[in-house]
Amino acid sequence: MISAMFPLAEQVGASRIVKGVKIPHPCGDPSLPPEVDEKLRKSIVETALKALEEEVEESTVFTPDPAS
Repeated sequence: MISAMFPLAEQVGASRIVKGVKIPHPCGDPSLPPEVDEKLRKSIVETALKALEEEVEESTVFTPDPAS
């Protein structure tokens, strides 16, 4: 689950949680320049794909690295 409200996602028992940016735009930030927003969106999606590969036993929060 990609969510800007990751504590709530933990409370409801989501197994893999990727920190999103903002509630109306969890997978990006339209206020950023297009190139920076694209890099941010790519980082969030890549983190979500990596989270699917991880074995987890309880709610685990994954934080995207926008610098990558």
